[in-house]
Amino acid sequence: MKKYLKTALLAFSLTAMALSGCGNKGQGDGGKLTRVTLNEVAHSIFYAPMYVALEEGYFEEEGLEVQLVTGFGADKTMTAVLTGEADIGFMGSETTIYTYAGGTEDYVVNFAQLTQRAGNFLVAREPIPDFTWDMLVGKNVLGGRAGGMPEMVFEYILRKHSIDPAADLQIDQSIDFGSTAAAFSGGQGEFTVEFEPHATSLEEKGDGYVVASLGEESGYVPYTAFSAKKSYIEAHGEVIQSFTNALQKGMDYVQSHSPEEIAEVIAPQFEGTGKETLTTIIQRYYDQDTWKENLIFEEDAFTLLQNILEDSGVLEKRVPYGDLVNTDFARKAAGEKGDGQ
Repeated sequence: MKKYLKTALLAFSLTAMALSGCGNKGQGDGGKLTRVTLNEVAHSIFYAPMYVALEEGYFEEEGLEVQLVTGFGADKTMTAVLTGEADIGFMGSETTIYTYAGGTEDYVVNFAQLTQRAGNFLVAREPIPDFTWDMLVGKNVLGGRAGGMPEMVFEYILRKHSIDPAADLQIDQSIDFGSTAAAFSGGQGEFTVEFEPHATSLEEKGDGYVVASLGEESGYVPYTAFSAKKSYIEAHGEVIQSFTNALQKGMDYVQSHSPEEIAEVIAPQFEGTGKETLTTIIQRYYDQDTWKENLIFEEDAFTLLQNILEDSGVLEKRVPYGDLVNTDFARKAAGEKGDGQ
């Protein structure tokens, strides 16, 4: 990512998420906004470009009124999309593979990739300036849900270092997502894998210390993407394009502004997080090149994702990229900013 040049949550309501609020009205119908319900897997600083788009009014510029709902888990977000409670889901794209492989006829298609690295960090009880991954052998680590991207990327990294996730260490997967930091503070585990703001919070309290970035270690991975049912995309292509255009503006912003400026914009989304902490977290994500310059979900990224799923033993048969990824909207949005794609 170029340095400065390269370099809330709404209440859940089934009534508010009724599909009657969605349609192709937009700015072309007397300026009336089209309501779109977006269900995000978690409310995290990791997704800063999306919150920039919300706070800077980019969705409204594109004729959309976005209602943001947090699903608290990819399985719940996927359920909301499949049942029509949400129009668009934002989650790990592995979930779309599971749904397709399970035989869902109106399956969910990825149309915009937001993050290109893992967003979690390995936290130890004491600082380890010269950490190496073999230090986890024989240790107890608080991990993530089986079949979820955080856990699979962690295991992928372990295998890269010739460490058997099942035999060489103990990974505790019994703790709910979002509760591992509290459990770690309470004395459970010798290491924990944490998203922000939990990693930084543990450091601020002196309960833990970040010793490694899973995003840096794993390389470029299509960690989270926006998706919608095939039927919704076919019926509401203009809405998907407008939504993607707004996201691209958010991506452009984070590519051309400093972490301090980004923190200032998204602060209303994270009222319980101080500006200094917010900036520290954004800087950490910024430095590891977390966010793509465009939203195009490339085939090689999809192939890597399926490699990780196969290595984790959760994918028996590969699924076709052409069915589960539509790059038309992202390419058009990127072209509007002069990328020529």
